Amino acid sequence: MGKRIAVVTGASSGIGRASARRLAAEGFEVVCAARRTERIEELAAEIGGRAVTCDVTSAADVAALAEAAGPRVEVLVCNAGGAVGLDPVGAADADDWRKMFEVNVIGVQQTIRALLPAVTAGEGVIIAIGSLAGLAAYEGAGGYCGSKAAVHSLMVSLRLELWDQPVRVCEIDPGMVASDEFALHRFGGDADRAAKTYAGVANPLTQEDVADCVAFVATRPPHVNIDQLVVKPRAQAAAHKVDRSS
Repeated sequence: MGKRIAVVTGASSGIGRASARRLAAEGFEVVCAARRTERIEELAAEIGGRAVTCDVTSAADVAALAEAAGPRVEVLVCNAGGAVGLDPVGAADADDWRKMFEVNVIGVQQTIRALLPAVTAGEGVIIAIGSLAGLAAYEGAGGYCGSKAAVHSLMVSLRLELWDQPVRVCEIDPGMVASDEFALHRFGGDADRAAKTYAGVANPLTQEDVADCVAFVATRPPHVNIDQLVVKPRAQAAAHKVDRSS
């Protein structure tokens, strides 16, 4: 048998890039998928993986990803996603919501559908990167919270549908993560506003912390399914309750 294959979407930055590195360290050959070709080519060269340019909202791109990954995949990490804006429901731009649902929900579904035969053949694990926001909504994030709540429901449904198949279905829901691009993207490149997301928080999670969780889930014995793993920094008791005193 050849090297175990892991596919990571959204691998050009943040949790996806950290997860690709961590899985490579665990001995997987990682297929790094993202829209930014130059970034994933650099990452693939660094970790001995492969780069596949892929926009998860494109059915053709996702089909090409599945073909490139091959007939047997042991780990699929559906990480591509993000937040746009922090506007209240009554003032939110519907196009911003469409973008989030297209990437965060439809992108996950399309990726799973395309890779599922290979993951089944590999008796593998599907890991979706959800969010604490999908479990507890907060002001100004109805669209993002709603999209991540949909991911949670999608994964619960999938687990029930695959109950008799050799596939594990897992969801990782991080709380506050100081990722290199998440908040910056959310606020349209406004670095000052992005920095305020973590203001006063001594130690938010790092993207490497979440990658450790991905590796833990991916390397459990085949009979062990981590249905859901919620991980928060110690400073965050809940989505809305964060110690910012430092």
